[in-house]
Amino acid sequence: MLIAMTAAALGLLAYAALCMLQPFARCRKCGGDGEKHGWLGTRTCSRCHGDRYRLRVGRRLHNAWRRTYRDGTR
Repeated sequence: MLIAMTAAALGLLAYAALCMLQPFARCRKCGGDGEKHGWLGTRTCSRCHGDRYRLRVGRRLHNAWRRTYRDGTR
């Protein structure tokens, strides 16, 4: 049990460090191409709008927490 809790804590810290160092990741829908390939042809990805990157979930949560904290202290 202690090993599992330690592994979970280390995984969480590693993901937090990853979100701090690399806040953007490749888009999941287009795979980082910026275009969606289908049988009708190629079009711009609707999720990333051709930017090829998305904001990581952890970074999105961090930004929301900071925004809430900042708005609460004003």
